[in-house]
Amino acid sequence: MKIPLAKPEILESDIEAVTAVLRSSRLSQGPMLQGFEEAMANYLGVAYAVAVNSGTSALQLGLRALGIAEGDEVILPSFSFMAVTNAVLAAGAIPVFVDIAPGSWNLDPAKVETLIGPRTKAIIVVHTFGFPAGADEIISLARRHGLFVIEDACEALGAELYERKAGAQGDIGILAFYPNKQITTGEGGALITNSSALAESVRCLRNQGRKNSTQWLQHTEMGYSYRLSDLNCALGLGQLSRIESILQRREALARCYQRHLAANSELQSYCECPNGRISWFTYPVLLPSGLDRDEIWRELGQMGIETGRYFPPAHLQPVMDSVPFRSGDLSETLSGAQRVLCLPFFNELEEGQIEFVCKSVNEALAVRAADAA
Repeated sequence: MKIPLAKPEILESDIEAVTAVLRSSRLSQGPMLQGFEEAMANYLGVAYAVAVNSGTSALQLGLRALGIAEGDEVILPSFSFMAVTNAVLAAGAIPVFVDIAPGSWNLDPAKVETLIGPRTKAIIVVHTFGFPAGADEIISLARRHGLFVIEDACEALGAELYERKAGAQGDIGILAFYPNKQITTGEGGALITNSSALAESVRCLRNQGRKNSTQWLQHTEMGYSYRLSDLNCALGLGQLSRIESILQRREALARCYQRHLAANSELQSYCECPNGRISWFTYPVLLPSGLDRDEIWRELGQMGIETGRYFPPAHLQPVMDSVPFRSGDLSETLSGAQRVLCLPFFNELEEGQIEFVCKSVNEALAVRAADAA
């Protein structure tokens, strides 16, 4: 039995929607783009959504639209996909790494204020693994210090806290639709905001710096080719139309994992969100301290079970050896990064497969517990 870590759910209706675009004369910058942006904005309860070719591009353009430039400091978690740090570095800004909170995958609000300095311009809140971060507290802090707040909800489409969608509270929110996400456009991302000025700026930047003008090729600033084609948007529209059933399915899969792992007291997982809703991107568990996580990863791989070692701390990546950054105490980040293992998670996962994964994990841990006794 081979079980992948992630797998996109592509229905016949998705294929038909993409095929219809192929048969049309508008493969890019057509009605599917506008429809996808409007549907995404409506779903998240924001005024504007601007689709681009990746979540990384959305973050890069968002930083530029906010005026983040060389020498500015941006607060962010080290426990996150390297794309977040890469976008900050691409802006010429200085990353300031803050720890995750104990019992959480997300930025610790209590530690953020201690690292705000005179050059700090923005805070990036990442809703890691689809678990909604406490953006309210950080936004309140940011407002007191005159800072921008960027919500990275690339792994958290549909997550909620206090009935507000992840990504919809900060100055801008960032989304991604890679094939391992809750919905996919193949490749793609989006920036969401309630600011018409920011939305207009990002639309200009994604299209080679061209303003929406009657003038022929009026390039008003340096831009990029970061557009998302109508093919991608047609796929995204179809998937977004069934987002609620997707989230319910993924919630059921998470509950199934919980049932099959409940008897194993050595495993730790964060499965509840009393004041909100988790949008399950993957199913992360913390292995016991002192255990070689990578050994378990290799053993499961040999059994045909693909698992994920998310995330190696950004501040320890080789690229950081040659660039400036600041950080506070990152002990929770280091502990979590050494112990976390993400189990297979996708819409078409079956209970029998979950049983096999959980049985394999439990047996691997039991063997090591016996060896240590």
